Parts: sequence; structure tokens; C-alpha cells
Amino acid sequence: MKRKPMSFKGKKKKNNYFEGWYYKFVTADLKMTISFIPGISINKKDPHSFIQVIINNNEEIKTRYIRYDINEFSYDFDNDVLRLGNSVFSLDRVSINIQAEDLDVEGFIAITNITPIKTTFLSPSIMGFFHYFPRMECNHDVVSMNHIINGELSIGKEKIAFVKGKGYIEKDFGKSFPSKYIWIQTNHFKSSNASLMFSYATIPYMGMKFKGLIANLIADNIEHRFATYNFSKVKKIEIDDNRVYVEIKKGKYRLSLEGTNRHTIPLVAPKDGSMNDYIKEGLSGEVKVILKINDEVVFSDLGVNAGIEIMF
Repeated sequence: MKRKPMSFKGKKKKNNYFEGWYYKFVTADLKMTISFIPGISINKKDPHSFIQVIINNNEEIKTRYIRYDINEFSYDFDNDVLRLGNSVFSLDRVSINIQAEDLDVEGFIAITNITPIKTTFLSPSIMGFFHYFPRMECNHDVVSMNHIINGELSIGKEKIAFVKGKGYIEKDFGKSFPSKYIWIQTNHFKSSNASLMFSYATIPYMGMKFKGLIANLIADNIEHRFATYNFSKVKKIEIDDNRVYVEIKKGKYRLSLEGTNRHTIPLVAPKDGSMNDYIKEGLSGEVKVILKINDEVVFSDLGVNAGIEIMF
């Protein structure tokens, strides 16, 4: 069966359910980062669909949450195309047409050379065998670790060109985000093809709680996966409001990350399927990454324009 991480998972959901896709775009000169989060909130009190927009120019960050009627959300399963209002999101293009009270965004972005993660039957998504666990409060998947983007967006009167820029796509679905978690993502290293996604969270499940780890580093075209499900261990972790340092061990491999946020802003987040909670995210962070094999450094680099959420 073909893996379709982009696909809408909530077709049969009736209550207490959210699903959101995360598209991140960065200009080639690194001066502008824009993320779009199209999604749907299915619940009895306030069902609706939405697009959350995050705009960061490395000096300031701003966000808008645009509500749509739930019937303005549709998904074409045959072609993996999400339509929300007058905007379209897919694996190879994004067409934006947002006309809101305090935000006008229009434009088209073409997506090429997507980089999916490696999967197997036992590990069909970034969640490994946890993918098969029912009733997880939050399910996570990575659609593309890295890809090329070309196009143009108009935000009000400002035109932003994306010529050989870079992008990233992931998604979440379920009931709620974890109450405590860290999330880091960047694909802007001196090594042009390197990319990183890291998540560490307190996971509630069936009346219990456990720490869930996922770190996926692609360096020199080799994917290195550190996760709870492949017996990776967090050996050290330091967490402040805008900084996190973590050391991870898996056999002969050791990965260390130090992420630092510059500017953060509150984002609307799901709680029991309703979009009435808040997290904070930055899009101009930096991440120092060191990978060792048998104590020999095989990758050392600084990632910039990093998305970082520290909710511990």
C-alpha cells in the first residue's frame, strides 16, 4: 500500500478532532520565512476550518488566524489536494488567496524535489510502530523534510519572491497537542541538503504518560533516526524559555542539539479538538547540530531560520 502522509485522516470523525498541515517557506536569501497552517476543528461547540499564517522577517514575527466555515474545507483523496476557502494546498503546489479583515495574501508556490522520510511496514510514519496505536491524543507525520520552492506571494502591497527557496511540510491530527513538548525544524545548513526535525514530548496514553522522542537528521544524503521506538535515549536535556540543549544516544551514534529562539509569538492550538489553546513558536531560531559515530564527529553544522516551539 502506497504511503500517503499528506492524506486527510478525519473523514469519519464527528467530534473532538483536529487536523492541521504545516507548510513552511523560506526565501533563498533567508530574509523571509512564512508558514501556512490549514486545518479543521471538528467539535460540537465551534466547528470550523482555518488557515493560520505566520510571517517572520528575522526582525519581527506576526501571525493571523483566519476562520472559515467548516463546509469550505474539502479534500480530494485521489490527487491529495486540500482546498480551504479560495486556497489550495498539495504536494506540488500551494495557491493562496486570503482576503481577511487585516490580512490580504495572494500568490502561487510551486514545490519540487520533495524529500519524504524512510518508512517500513513496522515503521510506516515518523511515529514508528506508535503509528498503529489507537486513540493517541496527537499523531504526527512528516510529509517532506526538504524541497525546492519557486513562486511569489503578495502580502498587502509587499511582493515576496521565492526563487529556489526551501520548504518543509508536516502534519498533526488527533485531539490535543501534548501538554509539554519541544519541537525544532530547520533545513538551512551550510551543507545544502541537510535537514532536521526534532520532537520531545510527554505523551499521555491509556491513563499513563511516557516521554516520546523523535529526531530525524538527513546529512550527506543519509537519514539518521533517533526515536523512542528504536531504543534511542535522551542522556541529557536542558530547557529554558528560549533555549534547549539535548544529547541523544543510540548504539554507537550520538546526536547533540542546541536550539535557541530569537522571536516568538502565540499560535492557536488544539485542545480536545477545539482550537482554544495557545502555544508559542519562533521562525528565526538557530540550531547547533553535532553527530558523532564512535566518538568521531561526522556532521557539525549550524541550522538557521529554524522553527522552534518550547512548551515545557
